Amino acid sequence: MRARFAPVRDCFHDLLSAGRETGAGLAIWYDGRPVVDLVGGTRSTVGPAVGSEDAWRPDTLVNVYSVGKPVAALCLLLLVDRGRVELDAPVAAYWPEFRTPATVRQVLSHTAGLPAFPVPRPAEAVADWALLCADLAAAEPEWDPGSVAGEHAWTYGHLVGELVRRVDGRTLGRFLAEEIAGPWRLDLGFGLDAADQRRCADLSYGDPQWPERMLGEPGSLRARALGNPAGGLDLAVVNSPLWRGAQVPAVNLHATASGLARLYAGLLAGGTLDGVRLFGGDLVAEATRTQYDGPDLLLDRRTCWTLGTQREEDGSWGMGGIGGSSAWADPERGYVFAYATSRLADHDRVEELVEALHSCL
Repeated sequence: MRARFAPVRDCFHDLLSAGRETGAGLAIWYDGRPVVDLVGGTRSTVGPAVGSEDAWRPDTLVNVYSVGKPVAALCLLLLVDRGRVELDAPVAAYWPEFRTPATVRQVLSHTAGLPAFPVPRPAEAVADWALLCADLAAAEPEWDPGSVAGEHAWTYGHLVGELVRRVDGRTLGRFLAEEIAGPWRLDLGFGLDAADQRRCADLSYGDPQWPERMLGEPGSLRARALGNPAGGLDLAVVNSPLWRGAQVPAVNLHATASGLARLYAGLLAGGTLDGVRLFGGDLVAEATRTQYDGPDLLLDRRTCWTLGTQREEDGSWGMGGIGGSSAWADPERGYVFAYATSRLADHDRVEELVEALHSCL
């Protein structure tokens, strides 16, 4: 790590030593090069000491929740870049059973009107891709597509992933592995095999009331969107082989911080990483351009959506995950930031790390 970024290292270590973080990875690229790559803490929730076989390692994977949404979007956008999908074509052109009159662009920008699975399903349904996609295909939208946004909290990955499968034939997890993660050497994926599951960190709550607080009022759009299928905020589910082996691309990407940072570094460079071009510069520009700027019915705040990421007023773009993981690129300052944590709590850890980073620039 470059000495210039010592304040970031110190902040990261302070979070661990104070007990505000139990295990995490942090990776930062600046001016096109990796400058910070840190790991610390433990990947187990049952109490082994740091330094044991359960210490957080550079190849430790963790569920980063919505940080995976842009990753899922990139799989579909790669098909757009190759001319196999049109952004303004109706979804039904590729998925004939799909009833909602939404376009591919509206799906990617969270304005399609399907932020929640319409049929209550148990936790086991996360492993039944066909069932959940059929539920979405038959659903009535909650608003006219394109009229307003509402983060498609759990549904985003199935909408995007089924489009990829209909056009390409491969599952989203396989497409990601073969077309993006492999060529760019990214340690991340959907639907882990047994070997990769053994590398996973267990999620834990920073506050026992955290799941209830995140779901909000029973019956609300947020509760319906985050609570169905059941178990997405239940540690017994999300730390299980069922969850880790399933593909729920909106919320169950398992990744290292360095893998996420490499992905955003390639995008910030216009679609080329280590000499491997995956995306054209025009596609990256369109994908990170504002598509919707206004109220978000699920987040209950103004949100600026691109084709997969959120865009901030300073021009940065990326995505945070419920619980604390986050990854984005800041073109103005020239850096990429990726944080992957197993402790589900408020996001102030990221804010402090970014403040330390900005003090170095």
